[in-house]
Amino acid sequence: MTDPVYKTEALIAEDIHAYLRQHETKSLLRFITCGSVDDGKSTLIGRLLYDSKMIFEDQLAALEADSKRVGTQGQEIDFALLVDGLAAEREQGITIDVAYRFFSTEKRKFIVADTPGHEQYTRNMVTGASTADLAVILIDARKGVLTQTRRHSYLAHLIGIRNIVLAVNKMDLVDYSQQVFDDIVADYRAFAASIGVTEFKAIPISGFKGDNITALSPNMPWYTDIALIDHLDTVEINDTADQAKPFRMAVQWVNRPNLDFRGFSGLIASGRVQPGDAVRVLPSGKTSTISRIVTLDGDLDQAVAGQSVTLCFADEIDCSRGDVIATADTPPEAADQFEATVVWMDDEPLHVGRSYWLKLGTQTVSVVLQHPKYAVNVNDPAGAGSHLAVKTLDLNAIGVVALATDKPVVFEPYADNHTLGGFILIDKINNRTVGAGMLNFSLRRAQNVHWQAVDITREMHASLKNQKPAVLWFTGLSGAGKSTIANLVEKKLHRMNRHTFLLDGDNVRHGLNKDLGFTEADRIENIRRVGEVARLMTDAGLIVITAFISPFRAERDMVRAMVPEGEFIEVFIDTPLAEAEARDVKGLYKKARSGTLKNFTGIDSPYEAPDAPEIRIDTTKLTPEQAADLIVERLIG
Repeated sequence: MTDPVYKTEALIAEDIHAYLRQHETKSLLRFITCGSVDDGKSTLIGRLLYDSKMIFEDQLAALEADSKRVGTQGQEIDFALLVDGLAAEREQGITIDVAYRFFSTEKRKFIVADTPGHEQYTRNMVTGASTADLAVILIDARKGVLTQTRRHSYLAHLIGIRNIVLAVNKMDLVDYSQQVFDDIVADYRAFAASIGVTEFKAIPISGFKGDNITALSPNMPWYTDIALIDHLDTVEINDTADQAKPFRMAVQWVNRPNLDFRGFSGLIASGRVQPGDAVRVLPSGKTSTISRIVTLDGDLDQAVAGQSVTLCFADEIDCSRGDVIATADTPPEAADQFEATVVWMDDEPLHVGRSYWLKLGTQTVSVVLQHPKYAVNVNDPAGAGSHLAVKTLDLNAIGVVALATDKPVVFEPYADNHTLGGFILIDKINNRTVGAGMLNFSLRRAQNVHWQAVDITREMHASLKNQKPAVLWFTGLSGAGKSTIANLVEKKLHRMNRHTFLLDGDNVRHGLNKDLGFTEADRIENIRRVGEVARLMTDAGLIVITAFISPFRAERDMVRAMVPEGEFIEVFIDTPLAEAEARDVKGLYKKARSGTLKNFTGIDSPYEAPDAPEIRIDTTKLTPEQAADLIVERLIG
């Protein structure tokens, strides 16, 4: 199959500058290929690269050699090897990770993402689809519509891809039968209607043989519509639609190279802007007008969605990274409580009540997720999208969740603006991306609850008591001695006429938190409630002493963030597990070892020791009395 004239465009060799100028003016289409396992996604992309002359001669030679050595098509070229680069992918003949490839035609440039078909790699498929304008859903003509076909179609629609191509592949293996094609299209149309997909382009193809890829195939004279590459060349892309929307740009960087220049750089998410336009900076609401649109190649008279620019204002107003510059008369909304659809991407399930980082455009805020309202059953053969009752979200699960951020974020519903409506969730401890989501709408109740101003401030409460408020947060294993030392500390402070209150873990569970168990989610909620109570007590001017195992750093950091800087004092009662278990005052370790007590910290539930506590108490070297003296001395000074 060696093509002796297989070379890149002649214009590259004749006039590279002319080629680059021509290339710059082409529009860019991002699309994904998805579907079930072994439907031919990688082969199709390989064929597109081959037929668009985007393979160099040395690559072609390597492809031919690899095809003979590890290919699945006998002596013929195995186009899938152009995309499947991982050793495990070649060994198993499957796609595991998302592979991005670039190619171009005379009319348009393309970035295609080859996404895996296996259910366990759904998170990878979502990653690839998040930036796509079009989805090519492949179906094996021999197998018809399968579960993963439904799953990937639902996900593509959920993520906001409105251009869908149904590519019925491997038509050469069913004798190019029109009846087979028509039956598959009818089945898919019935399913598509159930998830809200009203339009799609159906094309019968053979990725391996090249039928209907770059030109209509003589093997299927009954199909006279359009070849796949021609459809990709002419379909409308999102940038065109985005330019008609109101102007939005998230500020990525404040550009201040010298005292005479101050601009705000970012990627225009939607709309268009020109000098003289009135704009509003959110969430502050300050207004100004655009004085200049600056780029590396000079000032522009107009900029549109998809361009990265630096905007200068006519007025000196506050604007920083994370702010959003928008049309003055139609600004987006800012809120701190939302309903969102979340795709969970981590092996560890969602911990309800735990604080995560939420990154939305250039905005990063702390967020807490509530119990999912429901999970989406995308595998329902009756039609993807039915609801399941769940307590959390596991790997690859999709659910609708209410969430609250620690400060307002500027947003638009994902359906209207992907940039200001799509977000990722990041674990605060290990910086792992654990989820991706789409904001559906703000919860209006957040705007109906206002902070009531009072005349007696927390400073006045503290002054009356002649002390500085503080939270002494004792943490450590069960049996470490937290309650014993905390009680001694309070007695010593009481004798010094200090106003205190001791919140003990066991005592709180008899009242405020008696409805909570000891699962990870309940432990998180337990600490959140105690943190809120401790914060209110410091507002009253008290020194609050708490004695809780509080095994997770994220929850201790959550409480630290609730009170003013310097008022949270983490006291790590550092006792080795063997020593704590030897004491076993309450007999809890014995029950945990026997299996009668589940989720016990140190045995079958983890304890995350503090990285840098303000006070560390080694109970193997200090008596409780000595430890209490040390803590009081550090507190009072």
